[in-house]
Amino acid sequence: MSVLLVGISHRSAPVAMLERVAVGDSERPKLLEELLRSPRVSEAMLVSTCNRVEVYAVVDAFHGALTDVGAVLARHADTEVNDLTKHLYVRYSESAVEHLFTVASGLDSMVVGEQQIIGQIRAAYAAADAEQAAGRTVHELAQQALRVGKRVHTETGIDSAGASVVSVALLQAAKALGTADLSGRKAVVLGAGAMGGLAVALLQRAGVAGVVVANRTPERAASLAATAAGGATDARAVGLAELPAVLADADVLVTCTGAVGAVVTLAQAHLALAARPAGRGPLVICDLGLPRDVEPAVADLPGVVLVGLEALQSAPEASAAATDTGAARAIVAAELAIYLAGQRAAEVTPTVTALRRRAAEVVEAELLRLETKLPQLGRSERDEVARSVRRVVDKLLHAPTVRVKQLAASPGGDTYAEALRELFELGPGAVEAVAAATENAVDTEEDGEQ
Repeated sequence: MSVLLVGISHRSAPVAMLERVAVGDSERPKLLEELLRSPRVSEAMLVSTCNRVEVYAVVDAFHGALTDVGAVLARHADTEVNDLTKHLYVRYSESAVEHLFTVASGLDSMVVGEQQIIGQIRAAYAAADAEQAAGRTVHELAQQALRVGKRVHTETGIDSAGASVVSVALLQAAKALGTADLSGRKAVVLGAGAMGGLAVALLQRAGVAGVVVANRTPERAASLAATAAGGATDARAVGLAELPAVLADADVLVTCTGAVGAVVTLAQAHLALAARPAGRGPLVICDLGLPRDVEPAVADLPGVVLVGLEALQSAPEASAAATDTGAARAIVAAELAIYLAGQRAAEVTPTVTALRRRAAEVVEAELLRLETKLPQLGRSERDEVARSVRRVVDKLLHAPTVRVKQLAASPGGDTYAEALRELFELGPGAVEAVAAATENAVDTEEDGEQ
């Protein structure tokens, strides 16, 4: 079984196509279920952020699984497979693992070094686990990716500026307003999820005069506003119906709802602009939603400056220093080597166990034959013979089994396990039975810990 990655991101597709493929939290279970319907897919994890959608699937055949995963994404995007394929990137086996480690480190993000991706991968794994789509391979892969991401952020200066998509958007908003920062300004945050919470926190840190939180679910907006009001910033919550009124008195709007359709319409923008006092500066809208939260026509209105995801890709603040990215890539390479060595060593373990089991069966059969031929042997003699035979077998097997585990950890190590199976005539069934028993034992142990 190998890992297949099928993805689409800001590097491979325009925002319009990303919008079509975007997966909301409520849609993720359905897509995971569809992926697992494929007979070629045994595990799956779906990472979805404001600038990428990636499927990590554990598969037994590359081409068939690729076709199945591509079909699921195309159906979700309501587009033809061929139209979607030209925007997709595909990684397999070691390349898929390396890509996930790179993503977890923030090296493939729109804003290089941003830390939000770690939480997003954690959420993707939690969702896969909740839907019983994550088995041993996805579990180990996700946990290692999270460790790699944490190590990169701890040991390098890649996030020294504390940059995220939100922070870079707010810097662009300040520039559009002709100021160095947003201190004293009034802001509206549309969306009360993780990114909305980050936006409120960063606006508070920037010293805004007030924040209004708007959300489709009033309780979530009120909860976030109450958290913000605990600081020095004036904060309150409103429903979506009050959005035009609060925008009339705002300098900055940050949208990050994850809704399927536009939340800020042209009609709402007209109402807000009409109610703005004469001489009021522009309304800067930072649309960080995927799909977009703001109707494209809003950008053409006088008095509106729209900062979208496309503009953030080229922002100088989105880049990290070359030395920091180099150090991060070195960590990814080192951790990838450790992970792959561990996986190769683990793959040979069922073969070694099957060999020892076969040897034990031969020993028991020979001891039984000895008892039949020499019934006059006393119990103490039989026990001593049994101990001697078992010691001989253990000593003969010790060196080759230890050595094959060492060799298996090296690139191409799977050939040593194959040679061991061939030399000792270990059929596929014997090895698979050991692997299945080990898998069940681990699952039982993990269930007992919860």
